[in-house]
Amino acid sequence: MTAKYIKHVLQFKIPGGTSRGVLSEKDTYFIVIEGDNKIGIGECGLLRGLSVDDRPDYEATLVWVCKNIHLGKSELIKNLTEFPSIQFGIETAFKSWEAENPYELFPSEFTQGNGGISINGLVWMGDEKFMKNQISEKLNNGFTTIKMKVGAIDFDTELKLLQSIRASFSAQDITLRLDANGAFSFEEAKEKLNRLSELEIHSIEQPIKKGKWEEMAALCETSPIPIALDEELIGVFSDNQKEKLISTVNPQYIILKPSLIGGFYASEKWISIIEKNGGGWWMTSALESNIGLNAIAQFTYQKEVTMPQGLGTGSLYTNNIPSPLEVKQGTLYYNSNEKWNFSFIN
Repeated sequence: MTAKYIKHVLQFKIPGGTSRGVLSEKDTYFIVIEGDNKIGIGECGLLRGLSVDDRPDYEATLVWVCKNIHLGKSELIKNLTEFPSIQFGIETAFKSWEAENPYELFPSEFTQGNGGISINGLVWMGDEKFMKNQISEKLNNGFTTIKMKVGAIDFDTELKLLQSIRASFSAQDITLRLDANGAFSFEEAKEKLNRLSELEIHSIEQPIKKGKWEEMAALCETSPIPIALDEELIGVFSDNQKEKLISTVNPQYIILKPSLIGGFYASEKWISIIEKNGGGWWMTSALESNIGLNAIAQFTYQKEVTMPQGLGTGSLYTNNIPSPLEVKQGTLYYNSNEKWNFSFIN
């Protein structure tokens, strides 16, 4: 068995605004393994400024992985605790190599084109006109759940946008999710959550910065809007720490991003813990290309989810990997009549 990695710089069609800045491109890395006349492909979805493994020795670690691919999946993953996105890439590359079809990691009705996954429509931060246009586009495309980034522009402007949605669409018509990416202070969060609650918000992700467990616990206990932990999960490696985080903060939901938390094995552990604690979860991409998104979607479908997932990122890039993934009426499908484009491997 041999392995190589390929760097690919994804280019956004429209720059995406978050509370951490505006994204116009994103580095990603593909691990390709070959042996026994088979090929396997995985994606190491590094997210600059957010991934815990965004560090100077990242590519050197990929070189080490490729040189030591003979160690096998379990041994490699065990040695890469501090590199969750590489763990995910290795896990999916081996899963791909073991499969009859390297792009069909979890065969199901989804991969046969007979089932879909309900997803939310993502609205990026920006000025009022830009955000209104995105909202209109999502509604016209059949989305019934919209996730809106908040915290980067004036809060009153964001509130007016949300009020304008609610003026036309009730909570039965449109589900509104918010993602603050840790933009609020603890004191701000309490007041803003109260104001937002009048708009029947489904949930808000990470209202304050990660690491403030006691403050987050206080918000989860008193907030009129259910709170979902997102960045809070990043860098929590041991099972004991995972248990401690959930029991301390007691969130209503957690958001799972395999590239940021260590792949599907770690996702399974988080799911077990949050469900035991009485909370819920949904899966979200971390802006991977279609290679990573495909793996996450297939894993998610076999969980028999009913809540809309955060898997609508495949259309963000001008140079994504052509794939059978497509979104229709707010649902992600795998069009089994379409083909993957292998040319990026060469």
